[in-house]
Amino acid sequence: MPPVSHATSESRGEGRWLLRFEVHLPCAYADLWPALTTADGLRGWLAAADVLERRLGGAVTLRWLNTGTTVSGRITAWDVERVVEYTVAEHGRIRFHLEPVGTDSTLIRFLNERDGSDEDRLDSLAGWHHHFELLESALHGHPADWSRWTDARWAELRSSYASFSRT
Repeated sequence: MPPVSHATSESRGEGRWLLRFEVHLPCAYADLWPALTTADGLRGWLAAADVLERRLGGAVTLRWLNTGTTVSGRITAWDVERVVEYTVAEHGRIRFHLEPVGTDSTLIRFLNERDGSDEDRLDSLAGWHHHFELLESALHGHPADWSRWTDARWAELRSSYASFSRT
């Protein structure tokens, strides 16, 4: 079973969405936490953390290396036992909740609460899905090579989410 399956999304009112993923990764929590909470870890699969004050209320600035988008905000949850949440401009609330499964596996319950159109929702579903695939690769020693980035996989996922949403 792939670690990332299709996500779900729900409307939270006009132009507001809640996206949910459950990502099951065959790695221990201790190996996963740094990928979500350190500049080196985030760069390998998500974005450059130009600012990352690793504490509740700390500042965060993320720069997506595949698009150039830069967002700033705050760390709005920080529990080194299981939760990190970044609330940033444009992307809204980004929450990672980790649950160990045995000693060598971890489940990420991911939420992204954000504003945007239905098109933005589909873009975000495809984007997060692709980034979670990159996370799995980074955890296996193959961080993203942003200089070779293409939109091909994202476009495939977006098409899939668009057709899935119509059913």
